[in-house]
Amino acid sequence: MSMRLSFVTGRLMACWGVFSLIATAVAGEPSLAIKGSNTFGHDLAPVLIREFRQAHPEIGVTLESKGSGSGFAALLAGDCAIASSSRPANEDELRLARSRGVALADHPIGYYGVAVIVNAGNPVARLSDDQVRDVFTGAATDWRMIGGSPGAVHLYILSPGLGESLGFQELAMERRPYAASARACSSYVDVVAAVAKDPGGIGYADMTLGSRSGVRMVRINGVPPNVVTVNSDDYPYSRTLRLYTVKDRESQAAREFISFVKSDAGQAVLSRMGFVRLEESRLPSMGW
Repeated sequence: MSMRLSFVTGRLMACWGVFSLIATAVAGEPSLAIKGSNTFGHDLAPVLIREFRQAHPEIGVTLESKGSGSGFAALLAGDCAIASSSRPANEDELRLARSRGVALADHPIGYYGVAVIVNAGNPVARLSDDQVRDVFTGAATDWRMIGGSPGAVHLYILSPGLGESLGFQELAMERRPYAASARACSSYVDVVAAVAKDPGGIGYADMTLGSRSGVRMVRINGVPPNVVTVNSDDYPYSRTLRLYTVKDRESQAAREFISFVKSDAGQAVLSRMGFVRLEESRLPSMGW
């Protein structure tokens, strides 16, 4: 199920986490259907589409976000021109493509990375991935259990219905449920604000917000969260964002959109939205 609305600036939400928006095009003009990842479609895609259409107002764009798997299914069924995904195509999807005599083209566009944050006064600077899992699932409830000073751990998370909340469960929690004591926030900004006010607080946020006053990002397995470690695939809580097309069947509209996303203008949108852009492994260390 999806909602179809005239394209508007900002976030559009539909039932069961499905997001859909349409930029109306005149009959006969080119159109572009993008389906797939919630991570791509929730906040990032609407802004990319809006800015893309400023340069290409003649191209109507539809967006539907039901998950990476739905994007591959739609692409292979011929129901969209671009499948967005926060993971590589799996063997079943590649096998289905081969059975239909098509090859998929993989277009990496950037990275989704999330940092674990603590209050700036908290002495804990490093956590293992096991410790992070235990904290957010409720197995570790006191800071002394994970190398800190005695005191209750206060969890701040994104509301469970948000795509980023599910994403953190997949990246850091082995898909296990959040602790019942976790306090839900409506945005990363709210998570950061809550942790900054709470000496016992811990949460997660995008890396741009993680550097705000009052909070501190922690190393995971000794690896700091920054653009260098994300690009080098060393930081564990990150994913490559990808746009897939069918080779030899790419429409001009699909090529134009992918080219825009990889351009300086498109990559600037990723940075502005808290994602990590491509090719930033060339940047110097951030002083960790």
